[in-house]
Amino acid sequence: MEFFLTVIGVVMIVEGVPWFLSPRGVKRLLLQAATTPEYVLRFLGLSLMLAGLFLVYLTIG
Repeated sequence: MEFFLTVIGVVMIVEGVPWFLSPRGVKRLLLQAATTPEYVLRFLGLSLMLAGLFLVYLTIG
């Protein structure tokens, strides 16, 4: 449970950094994402999940 909470904490830090450093840039990115076709966003999401899974496999596996 301690490891899980640590991971969640790190994710929250990483997610919060762009909002803290450049809120205007994040808003522009969100507006651009709103006009991006769904299939592109799905492919990007899948690619990021697979890359993350690969990194977890390399470190744990």
